[in-house]
Amino acid sequence: MNLMQDQQAPQPAQGEAKVITLCGSTKFEAEFAEVNQRLTMEGCVVISLGMFTLPDLPDYDWTADSSDLKGRLGRVHFQKIRMADEVYIVDPGGYVGESTRREIAYAESLGKPVRYLSREGVARTGDGPQE
Repeated sequence: MNLMQDQQAPQPAQGEAKVITLCGSTKFEAEFAEVNQRLTMEGCVVISLGMFTLPDLPDYDWTADSSDLKGRLGRVHFQKIRMADEVYIVDPGGYVGESTRREIAYAESLGKPVRYLSREGVARTGDGPQE
């Protein structure tokens, strides 16, 4: 049996909404909100980032927990990728950071389709660099 066959993206059952996980830099919070709204209006179930900045918790030192926190959040986001039918990269201007590159590689290793906001923007408007 082919390992990739075992890891193919699940297809939504007929009549079920497609599940899309958003990936990208936390600095694009406004773009995440726009993409989330558009995909939701198209009838998709959207899984996004849980937070864009660390919450201000009284008596909690984020710097002491930063390495464990980053790993924990990364594992949670990989689970969100596993749950998705498709991964959508929020990459205004084509920006993809190191963490997002890891998420893309992970999604592709699972056979998940990957779409990019920057590539749709070029196709929609017709301006910008052609690939």
